[in-house]
Amino acid sequence: MRHRIASAVGVLVLGAGLLAGCSSDTPENTAPAGPVDLAFWTWVPNIDKVVAKWNAANPNIHVTVSTQAQGDELVTKLLTAAQGGGAPDLVQAEYQALPTLVSNDVLADIKNETQSIKDKFSPGLWQQVTLGTDAVYAIPQDAGPMMLYYRKDVFTELGLTVPKTWDEFAATARTVRTKAPNRFLTTFSSADPGWFAGLSQQAGAQWWAISGETWQVTVNDAATKKVADYWGKLVAEGAIDDQPMYTPEWNKALNDGTLIAWPSAIWGPGVLAGNAAATKGKWAMAPLPQWTAGESKTGNWGGSSTAVTTKAKNKAAAVQFATWLNTSPEATSMLVTDGGLYPADKAAQAGPALQKPPDFFAEQTDFYSLAKQIADTAAGFIWGPNVNVTYSAYRDQIGKAVTQKSPFGPAVDQMQEITIADMRKNGFKVG
Repeated sequence: MRHRIASAVGVLVLGAGLLAGCSSDTPENTAPAGPVDLAFWTWVPNIDKVVAKWNAANPNIHVTVSTQAQGDELVTKLLTAAQGGGAPDLVQAEYQALPTLVSNDVLADIKNETQSIKDKFSPGLWQQVTLGTDAVYAIPQDAGPMMLYYRKDVFTELGLTVPKTWDEFAATARTVRTKAPNRFLTTFSSADPGWFAGLSQQAGAQWWAISGETWQVTVNDAATKKVADYWGKLVAEGAIDDQPMYTPEWNKALNDGTLIAWPSAIWGPGVLAGNAAATKGKWAMAPLPQWTAGESKTGNWGGSSTAVTTKAKNKAAAVQFATWLNTSPEATSMLVTDGGLYPADKAAQAGPALQKPPDFFAEQTDFYSLAKQIADTAAGFIWGPNVNVTYSAYRDQIGKAVTQKSPFGPAVDQMQEITIADMRKNGFKVG
């Protein structure tokens, strides 16, 4: 569950539209002349073991780990600490939280120190740490490329083939209802905006863009409307279920075969193992269906980065550690084996720690090689400064549409209006 995207923040974003994370209190940009101790806020399990490797080999740059919660709680705590002078040197930040932190002058621009590692990450993932600007505000750590999980035994039982396009997916959903009225191909969740955002990315959606001090907001762009109308139609006709994910009812449906497919992300095997243990060995993974036959595109649902704060004691030292943490084979292997992450680093995605498939998918020996191919096709995306508001609007507006079985398009328009109104209220310039 910890890999699910959380809302960005539950606090007001102040300081208007400037997105250049420069500060009068700029961190040192030279290597440390003597020992320096860096504080690192993170939530990754067992990351202290990884950091211990660094500390043993780098006595002049000692990193102290402070375990934190993720999502809203961490961002709120970090904003408060930054205002009070108690911010850490480094922080793990989910991609969608970066604009809020940058707008509040919490994160340093580390472009000059990271140009040599840019190509270690997919272009789509790198875009998420630049926010579409000429700056770099973090180093990618883990990714959440989306893919399709399906019950291979039930597909065989019902004579189904794995859909390669979304048109085929819709046809398969209707076939399932005809052949097995007690089953659904999948469900649409109005409680999971990060899931919807990832699906929209695959279709080419770009909800935010920044030019100078002006934001462009297009939460209801054509790609998002296409995705919304597609799922709204399936819900309205009863071709798929409409229950939220991550509920006892959803868990039961996965276990008993009521739901037989799940468009999800790379961390899906862990969720299935925890919530549908009895179905181990019965699932397989495939690329997401495509909007156009023959294409290879996906979106991201989840993922985080390592950022250096503007209060860092030594910027160069902090970047040096963050680079090692997210690109060295030693560190990235441990992030996989001990932390349970899917690394953002392209080489690590084909590294020794990912040679065996997840235990829940033990029979699919090409699981991670296929996952890497999928991850390389993830679309770029720029997050805005009030993702929490957009996500809340999704839950409210799409939730109403699901209940009423009404078209989803007007709900997306409401998401757009609510997002823009909130940004203007908080001082952002919207074009």
